Amino acid sequence: MDCLFCKIINKEVPADIVYEDSKFLAFYDINPKTPIHILIIPKKHILSVDHLKIEDKELMGGLILVAKKIAGEKKLKGYRLLINVGRGGGQIIDHLHMHLLAGKPNKDFELRILNE
Repeated sequence: MDCLFCKIINKEVPADIVYEDSKFLAFYDINPKTPIHILIIPKKHILSVDHLKIEDKELMGGLILVAKKIAGEKKLKGYRLLINVGRGGGQIIDHLHMHLLAGKPNKDFELRILNE
């Protein structure tokens, strides 16, 4: 499989990992849009939200709980969770992932979100 996130999961590509368990991996985005920009991914390869199946509902709940755990460990007072779906929704990597964003966003990011 030629998936960048699967290669990160398999330790074939380096990443600055902040969390890992048997189902999820979280690491800092290499192109951060905010001072704290962490990607949280399931180890199960799912292309996007559009490819979820009913049996993935527990996995999606787990994804949010991992974000909550990371935010707590980092003592974040507020944060944003974002899932892009498909190219039209801003998804670049074809592996379901959630962005945990905290801190003041850079101006370009804020303008892009407001204009979408």
